[in-house]
This record gives sequence, structure tokens and C-alpha cells, in this order.
Amino acid sequence: MTIFGIGIHILIAVFFAIHVVRNGQQLYWLLILFMFPLLGSVVYFFAIYLPNSRLPQGARKVASVAVQVLDPNRELREAKAAFEYTPTAQNQMRLASAQLEAGDAQEAAATYEACLRGAFSSDLEIRLGAARAYLECARGAEALTHLEFIRRTDIHFRPEMVSLLTARALAQSGRQQEAKAEFDDALTRYNSFECRAECAIWALQQGNKVLSERLLLDIDSAMARWSSHTRAMYAPLLARLEAARR
Repeated sequence: MTIFGIGIHILIAVFFAIHVVRNGQQLYWLLILFMFPLLGSVVYFFAIYLPNSRLPQGARKVASVAVQVLDPNRELREAKAAFEYTPTAQNQMRLASAQLEAGDAQEAAATYEACLRGAFSSDLEIRLGAARAYLECARGAEALTHLEFIRRTDIHFRPEMVSLLTARALAQSGRQQEAKAEFDDALTRYNSFECRAECAIWALQQGNKVLSERLLLDIDSAMARWSSHTRAMYAPLLARLEAARR
């Protein structure tokens, strides 16, 4: 279909190109839009235009999922660009978080440690991020250092998450009795799905059939009532649980 002899996909690309310029988006979008007007317009619509529009929240959630599918490294790319342009502590924290979410735990751990060298050495969110990164690198002892600091500083800071991370770090460090005690305490205090799943993963890894079977029964019962949205929320945890069950 054409309008005044111009393909409609070209006109759509021009519309989005104007949006790029007016809203200060990265200029590489212009190259994408004019080299691949149809596909580029689709990607731009989901990655940039729709999330920033005034459409209802439900539509923006759909857009967020689409962005992850169409451009999974967008946040990491933008975080790198932001830190290179303005190397502030906040941008460094954003970069560390993006690296961790992108699966680059080694780089994330190094970036978090760099964040802790300055005025934010006592920042508990950074310490928590560093602990998560070290756990993903299978460096439980280093994760424990940060988790113990958090507990010494503020026992009420993210208590459930800190407890579960501590249990996992103890297990990685070969301190299985302490790990079990920490998992037991988390189950008693919180008994959330995360607690049961993390404890089940540990029990499966340790060959504790009695505990793992009891927890898996509860987990499977809970998941039977889940929506697809809930499953998506817990996807990384479920992937780890499934791997432990094999």
C-alpha cells in the first residue's frame, strides 16, 4: 500500500524517526529505521514507543515482555552507555545490576566491588547485589562477607532475601549443617514459595529425599493454581529447581 507513491512502511518509519529526534533517543535508531523500515518500526514500537506511551498499565506490561524478547540486552547496553557518558556512582550501580540480570555475574561482582570502594562502601543495596553476584559465580565465602555485613548493620534489611542468600552461601562454602539451620529458620519465619523452592533445591542437591519430597509436594500443589504471569515471574527460580530435580 502506498500514499503519494510512498510505501506506508516508509511513512511509519519516518514517524518513528521523528519520535527518535524529538525524544532524544539513541541516534542508532535512525539507522535501523531507514535500513530496515518495517522490522525496525516494529522493534522501535515495542522497545521504545509503547513503554513510554500513555497507554494503560496492562499494555505497558505487555510491552515490557516484548522488549525482553526483541531486545534482551537493552538495559545492559543503555547502562553501559550511561556510565561511559556520566561515570557517577548511581550509573555504576545501574551497570552492575544490568550485568547481573544479563547473566554476567563475574563482571557484575567486579562492578559492585568498585561501587563499594568509594562513599557507598556501607550501602546495603550494593552489598546485597554483590552477594547475589558472588553466589552466581559460586563464590559463596565472598557472598557471606557481604551478607554478614548487612546483618550486623541492619537486621531488618530485606530479612527473607538475606536469609535465603545466606543459606545458599553457606551451602556453597561446604557448611551444610549451618545452611540447613538457616533454611529451617527461613521456612519457619516466612514459609514463602521462594523459601520452599530454595530449600527444596538444597535438599535435592544434598540427597535429602524426605525433605525434598515434602517440599516438592507443596510446591507442585501451589504451582497447579498459578497463572502464566506468575510462572513468568518465578522463571529463573523454577529453572534452577527443574535443574536440581533432574
